[in-house]
Amino acid sequence: MKVDPAIVQIHAENVRAEILTTSSATMKLDPAIVEKIKRNVPIFAGMPPDCLLTTLAAADHFAVPAGEVVFNEGDIGGAFYVLVAGEVRVEKLRHGTVVELARLGSGECFGEMALVGSHTRSATVRALRDCVAMRFDCDKVDANPQSAHIIYRNIARILAARLGESSVQLATLVEKTKAV
Repeated sequence: MKVDPAIVQIHAENVRAEILTTSSATMKLDPAIVEKIKRNVPIFAGMPPDCLLTTLAAADHFAVPAGEVVFNEGDIGGAFYVLVAGEVRVEKLRHGTVVELARLGSGECFGEMALVGSHTRSATVRALRDCVAMRFDCDKVDANPQSAHIIYRNIARILAARLGESSVQLATLVEKTKAV
């Protein structure tokens, strides 16, 4: 199924309209939607509603058709992404073979290493299904200290969990190679 970019734009505007309602030059939140985002998107965990609103407003929404690359290993990274819908694969090319590192779904983030110091992408991210994603520029994140410290803390938790999973996979691989 191919997604028309115009439909994605309309969907993004509808989502934004659900999240943001303007009233006399001040933004108000739909508490139910904000709570759902806080619950389902770990990178925003613990963020106050007004801070979350500001952060979400700074994001670019875009579609990624199935099979397309979001970014390639070795690219310069200046943003991280949150998957709104769809599924992506994180992959590395090793000795001419594509190795799948992870599959990520709705609510998960990727590219966050660009935010914490590695400006070169360590892997390729490819859409397995048609996706909708939010892109957060590092400069915009850093410009809002209230949300930045929460995002950085949550990224540390996410990366620690991924490192733990990688350690288990590495131990299993080492065990298998010793058995051979």
